[in-house]
Amino acid sequence: MREFKLFIGGAFVDAASGETFETTNPSTGEVVATVARGGTEDVERAVAAARTAFDDGPWPAMPPAERTRIMLEAFERIKDAESDIALLEAEDAGHTARMANLFTIPYSNEYWRHLAELARRLEYHEPVEDYAFPTPAWDFVLREPFGVCAGIIPWNVPYMMAIWKIAPAIATGNTVVLKPATYTPASACALAEILAGTGIPPGVVNVVPGAGAAAGEALCTDPRVDKIAFTGSTEVGRRIMQLASGTVKKVTLELGGKSPNILLDDADLEIAIPGSVWAMYMHQGQICHAGTRLFAPAGLYDEVTARLVETVEGLKVGSAMDFESDLGPLINETQFHTVDRYVQLGQDEGAKLLTGGHRVTGNGLDGGWFFEPTIFGEVDNSMKIAQEEIFGPVLSVVRYESVEDAIRMANDSIYGLGGAVWSRDIPRALEVARRIRTGTVWVNDYHLVSPAAPFGGYKQSGIGREHGPWGLHEYLQTKYVRVDQVPTKDQKFWYQVIGL
Repeated sequence: MREFKLFIGGAFVDAASGETFETTNPSTGEVVATVARGGTEDVERAVAAARTAFDDGPWPAMPPAERTRIMLEAFERIKDAESDIALLEAEDAGHTARMANLFTIPYSNEYWRHLAELARRLEYHEPVEDYAFPTPAWDFVLREPFGVCAGIIPWNVPYMMAIWKIAPAIATGNTVVLKPATYTPASACALAEILAGTGIPPGVVNVVPGAGAAAGEALCTDPRVDKIAFTGSTEVGRRIMQLASGTVKKVTLELGGKSPNILLDDADLEIAIPGSVWAMYMHQGQICHAGTRLFAPAGLYDEVTARLVETVEGLKVGSAMDFESDLGPLINETQFHTVDRYVQLGQDEGAKLLTGGHRVTGNGLDGGWFFEPTIFGEVDNSMKIAQEEIFGPVLSVVRYESVEDAIRMANDSIYGLGGAVWSRDIPRALEVARRIRTGTVWVNDYHLVSPAAPFGGYKQSGIGREHGPWGLHEYLQTKYVRVDQVPTKDQKFWYQVIGL
């Protein structure tokens, strides 16, 4: 069993209250780690350390190339720890060993490397178009770090989210306080241990696991915090906006989703069916942009649903530590009951349960929260299972008569995070993609996001973008500087206006 402390000002410390909490393995119920429970006082200490590191430390004033060099040196240590982090992510967050080792951990690390390198290439000093009104001047723009950034991350992909919040913040010269979710803090705490041994100065990165009601709200209201970056549910995102408004903080939000996955009538089902299964069941559907609404043309509906059921029933549900498992457990009992409730609700609403819908037990799985991959057919897009975020392995298949109908239903949602179109005709697919109101649209693919591309949502799926130059600019203030070029006072525009 591991033990993790808070990471504040470059040191590992106990919580001020002395309290700790245990995290458990969702596959077995066994304790994974004991973690210091951060509270309001600990957040205040972490913010103070980050504030000092920003106001008085070398990091913000460092040339971007030097920050990049230090981050790339840290990257080597991060890479060396991949197998340890992957094991923690399987034990603590229920990622299958296969997904953690082959995808989520190495994929996350690539974001650290790319964003560190990209920050060196950004234009921090940009000329402004020459415009001699009302008088000639030398105009330019400076891009400067915000200051202290708070990163608040969810429980589903904690290591990836830690990277996504820490790397862009510090690459652009900010300091950061990261609050991992109490369900799954282990990999973020392990990342803090890795970074403690690098050239990143004390106080630049601080990690304080704690409950949202205490630690999270303290971060959102502290006047010393300049920016908040949050990933999580839309409900909590609304609360963060309210709290941040008191001090008018910069806020970026990546929130919930109910993403449409549209199969056109010329889709290659040999690719689109397994692709749609990947879209839905990655991490048991506990992904904000999972393809939870699959729109199938009426002429292919029966074939699509039959092939989906056949494919899904061939998936292995098992321990996250088993490399042969295709799906692991849900994160905990609370999430299990949420999924179970929606399955019952879908049946009550009149949808047809095609497969799944039950807890998986036996064969050593009784101690975990395993749920069968579930498919509903005959779903009306107005049903709650098609409108509300379930965050579990429940797919709704919606029949459509025309592409116009599919697009209308795809956009009939409060969310707009992700979506996909499957077709052999790329121009046709792109035309549909342009009309889907989501921040990301995949064509003949799903889930993969480039660290060089923007990621974020439309509508109630968020504000702002992460990754690429778009994401880095979210961590930079824009300052306009005007150097007047008029040599004498009587030539000054204001000299005449004020009547001197």
